[in-house]
Amino acid sequence: MKRYALALDLKDDPNLIAEYEAYHKEVWPEIKKSILDSGIKSMEIYRLGPRLFMTVGAEEHFSFENKAEADLNNPKVQEWEELMWKYQQALPMARPGEKWLLMQKIFELG
Repeated sequence: MKRYALALDLKDDPNLIAEYEAYHKEVWPEIKKSILDSGIKSMEIYRLGPRLFMTVGAEEHFSFENKAEADLNNPKVQEWEELMWKYQQALPMARPGEKWLLMQKIFELG
């Protein structure tokens, strides 16, 4: 299984952060299906202040490019992404339009 780590920031507003977390306690079924259909088998999101850290475990055939293309053609995913952007903000090093940024693994024990 492939493993990935990604980062993104939330807007530093306690009310918006609480709303964002509430949405993630009840993620829309269509969003969960789109994630699983792409070959992602596990996903976790952690938060420290406004910083988010996501881990992804995916099948060998998974690619972010294919996931992005499928998402562009899925109106429900587009609706979710537009809603989530109310709470999210790009990291300082992100290019225009980028949200979650792939992190580089620099250490592994074992």
